[in-house]
Amino acid sequence: MKWRGRRESSNVEDVRGQSSSGGMGGGGLLGLLAVIGRTFGFKGILIALVLGAIAWKMGIIGPSALVGSDAPVSAGPVEASPEEQERFDFVKVVLADTEDVWTKEFARLGRNYELPQMKVYRGRVGTGCGGGSAEMGPFYCPADRTVYIDLSFYDELARTFRSPGDFAQAYVIAHEVGHHVQKLLGTSDKVAAMQGRPDYNEYSVRLELQADFLAGVWANHSRQYLEAGDIEEAMRAANAIGDDAIQKKMQGRVVPHSFTHGTSEQRMRWFMKGLKSGRLEDGDTFSMPYRDL
Repeated sequence: MKWRGRRESSNVEDVRGQSSSGGMGGGGLLGLLAVIGRTFGFKGILIALVLGAIAWKMGIIGPSALVGSDAPVSAGPVEASPEEQERFDFVKVVLADTEDVWTKEFARLGRNYELPQMKVYRGRVGTGCGGGSAEMGPFYCPADRTVYIDLSFYDELARTFRSPGDFAQAYVIAHEVGHHVQKLLGTSDKVAAMQGRPDYNEYSVRLELQADFLAGVWANHSRQYLEAGDIEEAMRAANAIGDDAIQKKMQGRVVPHSFTHGTSEQRMRWFMKGLKSGRLEDGDTFSMPYRDL
C-alpha cells in the first residue's frame, strides 16, 4: 500500500505515554457486587462493602480500586522503536484515508460525515465503553465514537493469524471505522437494543459483515494507493479472523450458534462485495435470510 508522504489525520491521539489507573471503574464495581449478590445475597454485598472499606482505611487498597475508573495516569514521554513509530504514522494515514472516503460518500447521499477519533495506547486504556486492553485487538467504542488500537496487535496479526502486510493492517482499521459509519446511520444502536434476545448473535454477525463490506467500500475508493498483493493481504486477514477459523484454532471445534462476527468465507465475501460496489447503500446485510449471508 502506498502510504508514505501522504496526509495524516489530525484526529489521532497518542496515549501510549499514559497508563490506566487499574481500577475497576464504577461499572466494574457494580458488576462485582451484582455477582456477589446473586451468589451470597444481600448479606454478602454488605460484607464485601465492609471489608472493602476496612482495606481502604488500612491502606491495603487505594480508592481507585473501589470507585475508580480506567482514567489515564501520566507515565512520561513515549519511547518508541522506529518500527512502532512507523506504524503510528501509518495508522494516521489510514484514518485520513477513511475520512476522505466517507466524507465524500456521505455527501453523495446528502449527509454529513462526523469524523471519528482514534486513540493509540499500550496495554490498557479507559474508554466510554469501559476498560479496554490490548488482548481485545482494535475496537470501536460507539459511546465516545473512538477507534482504539494497541500497535502490538499487528505483531499478533502477523504471528498468530499469519496475516502480515500493511494492507491487512489497514483493513482492520477500515473495519472498525465501518462501525463508526454504522453508528452514524443508527444501525449499531438498533442492534445494541436487541441484546438479550435469543437471536442477538445473528444480528451481531450481520453488523460485523456489514462492517467488512464497508471496509471493502473504503478499499474501492482507495484503489489508486493499492499495490500488487494488497487485496490478497486483506483476504488473508478476513479469512484468519472468521469465527470458525478462530474457534477451530483456539478450541479445536466450531460452534456456529455462538458466532458473533461471521465465518471466514462470509467475511471475505462481504469485503469483496464492498470492493466491487464502492457504494454504501449496497451493503444491506439485514434484509436477507440469515442462512444466505
